[in-house]
Amino acid sequence: MNPPCEECIRGTIHKGQPQGKEEVIHGLNTYIVGNQTNPRGIIVIYSDIFGLALPNNELIADAYAKNGEWLVYLPDFFKGDPVPLKNADVLIPVDAKKQSTFAKYGGILAFLPTYVTWTRRHKVDETNKVCMDWLQALRRATPLSKKIGMAGFCWGGKYAIRAAKESNMIAIDGRKVPLVDAVAAFHPSNLALPEDVENLVVPVTYGWGLKDIGVKIEQKAMVENFYAEAAKQGKSVPKMVHKVYKPGRHGFAVRGNPADPEEKACLEDSLVQALDWFAQWL
Repeated sequence: MNPPCEECIRGTIHKGQPQGKEEVIHGLNTYIVGNQTNPRGIIVIYSDIFGLALPNNELIADAYAKNGEWLVYLPDFFKGDPVPLKNADVLIPVDAKKQSTFAKYGGILAFLPTYVTWTRRHKVDETNKVCMDWLQALRRATPLSKKIGMAGFCWGGKYAIRAAKESNMIAIDGRKVPLVDAVAAFHPSNLALPEDVENLVVPVTYGWGLKDIGVKIEQKAMVENFYAEAAKQGKSVPKMVHKVYKPGRHGFAVRGNPADPEEKACLEDSLVQALDWFAQWL
């Protein structure tokens, strides 16, 4: 594994080298860290589009595992085909205040052909199947007494939420069980509403960015309104908590600037939000 670049490490509250290791788990190369002997539960991370190549994603896994309670998996759901890391500083620079408007939008325009081509290789149905098949294998291999949480960031947020859908439940020992027991989703990209959030059966906590140009803050109200209507109709509604981050630019939970007090708070608070949620439900 190549050592993390200094600039990538700067984009996180964590310092140093990732502490885990990579193994093939249920058919996917997976970054593993934490308690492998007798964990309280398992946390699965579905990363942003940069996958295992971005050290921040592995360092987030390290942070989740730090207290010794959890076994943390960061699978390569992109099967060795993440968006090239060279695009990270263009799309989500560590220090956005130093990026000119011209550099920002010029970089985005230059990146678009690469992104469009990449998304054609990672269409929703196929991407969803890779994720849910892996989670099914994990759920079947894990005693039901051991709970599983899932955290999704950006691209991965959509599929972490979908893992909580009733339609993805599976039969084990004669009863239907959800693939995961709790979900945390931060700046979840490409949500199809209400499809991606309807009929959820486990607790979900959301982190939204107030100034997120990739995930509009208006989606928070759309999700809330959808479930308010469902509750009025007498439907079962799982526990949900929404938190808004300021300034909350896109990627705030992964590549915020730790030298900026507001962005540092976003990084730290999103970590606490996820860990508190999993401690409550797993």
